[in-house]
Amino acid sequence: MKPEPPAPGAPGAGTAGPREPDRLPGRLHVFLPLLLVLVFALYAPVGYHDFVNYDDADYVTANPRVLGGLTWENVKWAVTAGHASNWHPLTWISHQLDCELFGAAPGGPHLTNVLLHVANTALLFLLLRELTGSFWRTLLVCGIFALHPLRVESVAWISERKDVLSGMFFMLTLWSYQRFARIIPGPGSRRGVWYGAALCFFVLGLLSKPMLVTVPFVLLLLDLWPLRRFPRGAKLRLWIPLLIEKTPFLVLAAGSCVATYLVQQEGGAVSVSLPLGARLANAAVAHLRYLGKLVWPLDLAVLYPHPGSWPVGMVSLGVLAVAAVGVFAGLLFWRRPYLFVGYAWFLGM
Repeated sequence: MKPEPPAPGAPGAGTAGPREPDRLPGRLHVFLPLLLVLVFALYAPVGYHDFVNYDDADYVTANPRVLGGLTWENVKWAVTAGHASNWHPLTWISHQLDCELFGAAPGGPHLTNVLLHVANTALLFLLLRELTGSFWRTLLVCGIFALHPLRVESVAWISERKDVLSGMFFMLTLWSYQRFARIIPGPGSRRGVWYGAALCFFVLGLLSKPMLVTVPFVLLLLDLWPLRRFPRGAKLRLWIPLLIEKTPFLVLAAGSCVATYLVQQEGGAVSVSLPLGARLANAAVAHLRYLGKLVWPLDLAVLYPHPGSWPVGMVSLGVLAVAAVGVFAGLLFWRRPYLFVGYAWFLGM
């Protein structure tokens, strides 16, 4: 995507120049609604689908605290319970709200997931458009995000509400952060308001799904590009304020990690059957396989069983792929920074 000048007020960046004017002002009002209608039309048939026998019983159909709807007692349970080896109170509350509005039928929860995915597509489009100034590339990226088969599981599976719900707060966190980063510091600048909004949305995201613990590092990636708050050749002392900014996010992420580990350990979901070496080997293979499925989404499944040990050749190929793509993106960083940022984002999240 097209890089922008350094963010105003960023350490060592100076003041950013004006945005490039949009040559086709009306295209946003045409192509974005068309994309959103297409996304809704693609996923709307799930409203006629049933529950599945994989986690849906724990989350809805056999969970009296969810089927009972949005009551004070059920909300207290959502906040304090580690049911299904997870602590994500906001996700439980969203399921309770579904039952309050639609009863125990699956159609309502399915359509809620669809609407959240449509909203996430719109938020991603507006975020990338704001960050990069590029319309068509943003539209392409959002189309891949919204319509790629790898997204189906999160949208069409009621138990994966936590994914689309946390995704919404993730987008809002990034939106608020980039607004904060672009404002020149000074009296009445409202930088603190946007920073506080980013923190609040981050907390709501963690309360939906703890996968968002990597967000502080995503914010640092955005500082690299497209916000360009790490100027080339800057002294280390100019980086310190940017790192300090992330401290509250890191503290919240660490707290979420601890809470998740304790809840999953109590629920028997922490596996000790595989040594560290086997886990690292699996990470290398999974990296390679997901890159492949991004290009050619074949043999998709809800669960990919671990074979116990991967062939040495496949592990070596996975490690080589990680290293090769990483070196390639790193060498092109100053010319094509989005390659490095995008790949690091993919690896981290």
